[in-house]
Amino acid sequence: MRRVAIVQGEYHVANQQGVVISTLLGSCVAACLQDPVARVGGMNHFLLGEPGADSPVSPTEMQRYGIHAMELLINALMQRGAQRSRLRCHLYGGANIVAGLGGIGTKNGEFARNFLRTESIPLDHCDLGGTQARKVEFMPFEGRVRATMVKDQPLPVVVRPVPVAAPQRTGELELF
Repeated sequence: MRRVAIVQGEYHVANQQGVVISTLLGSCVAACLQDPVARVGGMNHFLLGEPGADSPVSPTEMQRYGIHAMELLINALMQRGAQRSRLRCHLYGGANIVAGLGGIGTKNGEFARNFLRTESIPLDHCDLGGTQARKVEFMPFEGRVRATMVKDQPLPVVVRPVPVAAPQRTGELELF
């Protein structure tokens, strides 16, 4: 098994057996899309449905929004041989974990359902809402998904520093 973990604003597409795409969701939503004939699938992970009308968003931040993340995923699937008319979807996440945030998870879930309805993409399974985080594992070649509730709050994502190459030694001494 080859595991590919994605976080907010990312997506991954695969068409090989033995690939598992995984993510950890709270109020965010992940869409798992698959074309069962082409045996290609992918998952995205978005933070919010759409940016506010008065919120300028840089191009690098657009993937964090469902409106852009869904199109990126669909286009990547089609580049790998999927046909839009055969796509099937599973939705996960959209929990309201932190009280007082205005039901962000609920709004994210509503956005995802409305997007699928507007685009005429069938929703085969929906696991949205609640108050707990979820771990989602998607096998895109097979179109199978396993989602489990996370009892404890997820740990923060640890960013590993990229090692910096040691400077070349030339035998010369440079003083500052």
